[in-house]
Amino acid sequence: MKFSENWLRELVAIDVSRAELVERLTMAGLEVESVSELGFGLDGVVVGEIIAAEKHPDADKLQVCKVDIGTGDSLQIVCGAPNARIGLKAPLATVGSNVGGLAIKAAKLRGVESFGMLCSAKELGLDADASGLLELPADAPAGQPLREFLGLPDASIELKLTPNRPDCLGMRGLALEVAAELGSSAHLQESEPVVARNNDRIDVRLEAPVDCPRYCGRLVRGVNPRAESPLWMRERLRRGGIRPISAIVDVTAYVMLETGQPMHAFDSTKIDGRVVVRRARVGEKLTLLDEREVILTDEFVVIADDSKALALGGIMGGFDSRVSDASVDVFLESAHFAPGSIAGRARKLGLHTDASHRFERGVDPDLPGLAIERATRLILDIAGGSAGPVVEAIEPGRLPQRVQVHLRRARLARILGIDVADSEVTCILSTLGMDVITQDDGWLATPPGSRFDIAIEEDLIEEVARLHGYQNIPTQTPRGELALTAPREDRVAVTDMRAQLAARDYAEAITYAFVAADLLEKWGMNTGSVALANPLSGDLAVMRTSLLPGLLAALTANRNRQQTRVRLFEVGRSYRVGDTAPIGTTPVEAAPIETDRIAGVAIGNVDREQWGASRREIDFFDIKGDVESLLALSGSAADEFQFRAGGPTWLHPGRCATVVRDDEVVGHVGALDPRLQKVLDLDDDAYIFELDIATLARRVVPLAGELSRFPTVRRDIAVVLVESIAWSDIETAIRDAVGTVLAKVFVFDRFVDQNLGIGMKSVAIGLILQDRSRTLTDHDAD
Repeated sequence: MKFSENWLRELVAIDVSRAELVERLTMAGLEVESVSELGFGLDGVVVGEIIAAEKHPDADKLQVCKVDIGTGDSLQIVCGAPNARIGLKAPLATVGSNVGGLAIKAAKLRGVESFGMLCSAKELGLDADASGLLELPADAPAGQPLREFLGLPDASIELKLTPNRPDCLGMRGLALEVAAELGSSAHLQESEPVVARNNDRIDVRLEAPVDCPRYCGRLVRGVNPRAESPLWMRERLRRGGIRPISAIVDVTAYVMLETGQPMHAFDSTKIDGRVVVRRARVGEKLTLLDEREVILTDEFVVIADDSKALALGGIMGGFDSRVSDASVDVFLESAHFAPGSIAGRARKLGLHTDASHRFERGVDPDLPGLAIERATRLILDIAGGSAGPVVEAIEPGRLPQRVQVHLRRARLARILGIDVADSEVTCILSTLGMDVITQDDGWLATPPGSRFDIAIEEDLIEEVARLHGYQNIPTQTPRGELALTAPREDRVAVTDMRAQLAARDYAEAITYAFVAADLLEKWGMNTGSVALANPLSGDLAVMRTSLLPGLLAALTANRNRQQTRVRLFEVGRSYRVGDTAPIGTTPVEAAPIETDRIAGVAIGNVDREQWGASRREIDFFDIKGDVESLLALSGSAADEFQFRAGGPTWLHPGRCATVVRDDEVVGHVGALDPRLQKVLDLDDDAYIFELDIATLARRVVPLAGELSRFPTVRRDIAVVLVESIAWSDIETAIRDAVGTVLAKVFVFDRFVDQNLGIGMKSVAIGLILQDRSRTLTDHDAD
């Protein structure tokens, strides 16, 4: 939002300097992005009138002009501007002045003396237009200092508004905001309704009331299409960043800048029958004002007549129905478009217009009527004509409704940390245009239609804080003692798990909690997945049900970048759909189930490349050893955790195990299933594990005990068993049989031979026996 400082000072009594005004605006949340000073250093620049112009004798593109500066004498000026002509009034920099760093002095140009310089707007620093001399109105008094005539000095101030403040995209809303900030008053120009001088009208029909619940139109006949916009209007538009074009177009742009309500003018002779506000038809074509043809879909709103589309609603007018130098009868449009029907539509066409910028943020639904009356009055004053009645089509139930918001005094004090006087709160809210009702516990405030951002109590608290002044809220150091809790002895800290894996040469990774639905489907993990209502992209459409898909994707990315040995782990959460529970007769879905997990992936050599050891690829027992190091943190008895053969479908059926603790599944470990490995485009075997932290983290609280003073006795036994019997089952049987005398049990040999029989094995087991009360005899041990 760009505006003229002088214009703002006309609307609001501002008794502070420009620097302080800029500071106050920024502190109130309306960040000032730039300030461009205008009209400084124009001493000696006056209004000049060209009274004679002849071709330069030695230069085709130069003219020798006689310029009247109101003193009775004329100055000879050599000028090369293409629009220099007799009768033109333009700025003249006299000898001794300084324009744009150039000192003006008498000089000879191709042998002809020149006593000054006729100037363009760019040379004066007033505009970017350097195509010719800055043309001044015919009634500009020759000899008057240019600064006085143009109302200079001034400044063009640009605000970097956040999307929640569309009310400040017009001078009307900005003036109310500044008045509230400075405790001043705004002097807004209210247009009286223009009395219709004829009954000519174009009927309006709403076929898309959800997208456009209010549409106002008015037919103005007999305007002068070649009328010039007044200088004050052109200057305000320039200083607001808008290039003046023609009287009718300038009026619509000026009303938008003044009120914040975008408008458009049609050549009424190009309208066939009624004006219809509807959704575009799929494949419908429209040539826009920039002469670009677009192909529309039914998500766009168009302003049409009975036979064709005329304009793209809330975005840009159409080329064929535009106002031109031949347009005598014009149809003015002023409408309210719902932000949701405009947001994102312009970007899909590669556009960003003043209208779309405002409508997609929200415009006061009460402004269309005010804006059309203001525009009508300006057109009649500038270009003449006769106005017909205002035609309005409206769906009141579709318009945004003003909702009362309750502000509690106690909550205001608690959030801000200070007490703001009741009278100041009432004044702040009232000055912002709200209807305020005082209650015993606070206030009921109804925001104006322009404040779409005020919906809850915290919004009102923010308004009070802004206008009371953030700088007036004292900084206080938080007080109170922090309650430090001792770490639980019965839980293994996650930091210890991280440290353990880091010590075993794993690097910690952090992957997205969102994954692609087809990736989970590849893993067979898509059952119970939680779909996102508004995903960032198709690749991040569902919540992960396991850490492994994302972790293995990170491993693959490393392999694709020439990393042959990769070990990664992650601590995070997985998500599954919660169970539905009936409330009354309606089933209500519970919140997703979140599970804390730790997972790891490894591929490549067991050790880093070195000269002292031969290379060996990682195998199942290496990854199992890493998992066992995590299990050991719990300090549990040796038989509390068991590795049972088998696992889910994403693991290799012959090289995987399920980790169990007291018959409760902790997780899984093993090699990736070869079929999945091929789908994921991995050349080598990858080994993975995933464990539930809640079950894994239970720690046995250590109890101090006396060490046995009696020696241990070792006995070795060998048993012949069926190959399918797992060591975990053998160990359990031995511990149950021997009892507390057994201090340790382990396998030290495994033998398979055809003499044992097909499917049989011999396992050599070492047993360490020890009693706490006596020395075991050989007989006891045997």
